[in-house]
Amino acid sequence: MAKQIAVAGKGGTGKTTFTALLIRYLVKNNKGSILAVDADANANLNEALGMEIEQTISELITSTKNPKNIPAGMTQETYIEYKLQSSLVESDYVDMLVMGGPEGPGCYCFPNNLLKGYMDKLSKNYSYVLMDNEAGLEHISRRVTQDIDYMFVVSDASARSIRSAGRVRQLVDTLKSDVKNIYLVVTKTQNDEDIAELKAEIDKTGLTLIGVIPYDPQVAKYDLLSQPLFDLPDTSVAVQAVNAICKEAQI
Repeated sequence: MAKQIAVAGKGGTGKTTFTALLIRYLVKNNKGSILAVDADANANLNEALGMEIEQTISELITSTKNPKNIPAGMTQETYIEYKLQSSLVESDYVDMLVMGGPEGPGCYCFPNNLLKGYMDKLSKNYSYVLMDNEAGLEHISRRVTQDIDYMFVVSDASARSIRSAGRVRQLVDTLKSDVKNIYLVVTKTQNDEDIAELKAEIDKTGLTLIGVIPYDPQVAKYDLLSQPLFDLPDTSVAVQAVNAICKEAQI
């Protein structure tokens, strides 16, 4: 079975950057086949990886609510399964699914159950499945993804963001999700004093701080020029920090 890795945290903390660089680490170290799942409503992991997406899963599921969109001779179940397969974007180093934004009104229990079954079958083909979540952990709460081996909760170097990371931990406990290892990652630090000043807030979260990612001008430049973060050089301090975190977690 694939190792399941989830990344969570509120917007603007560098969560997608961390996910992209985590994938970069797995690829560069030949760790095995990878499925990336962008479960953030503000989906942009594909841009960080240099991949193009034509359709999100939520768009697909919404389209199946109208019977006219289902070809003659196909059942709803067969059509959804076919479209799910066509939504998988493949590249030389990683495959990707994008969940998309919130679904519209109406009951989605049937297609969501199909999605869960599809994800269960699909994950057997990979060494790693990485899910970039929003702070609400919607797809984990709906049990689309279960049995998580590693969860990284990403926060920037501010007390407010650290508290938000603590609420993610509380949500995981409330959902009774099977998360074997859960860690805190603090991003955009300027110096060691940032962490020292935040220690009391970090301790309150109950999360283990596994590493920090300093502010990296190269990441800012790549974002400005819309270049894939996957292509950052080995000299990038963010790349080096994420590599160290992955080694510490023994991924």
